[in-house]
Amino acid sequence: MKITELREMSDEQLQLTLKETAEKLFHLKFQAQTERLDAPSEIRKSRRLIARIKTIQTQRAPEAVAEGEAAAT
Repeated sequence: MKITELREMSDEQLQLTLKETAEKLFHLKFQAQTERLDAPSEIRKSRRLIARIKTIQTQRAPEAVAEGEAAAT
């Protein structure tokens, strides 16, 4: 998933994608420990996707706070 696609998502969609990716990563790690993993690169892809999502969420957090302060005044 590209960063531009992630930026177009709403906060709720990002949160859902983060949750799904974290679950996928857990299962991949579990599978890697118990049996042979078909595509070891999937672990790296999942970790990077999680990092991208969290970065976008962090970037959006100050915007939401600023909008809330502007609405309060």
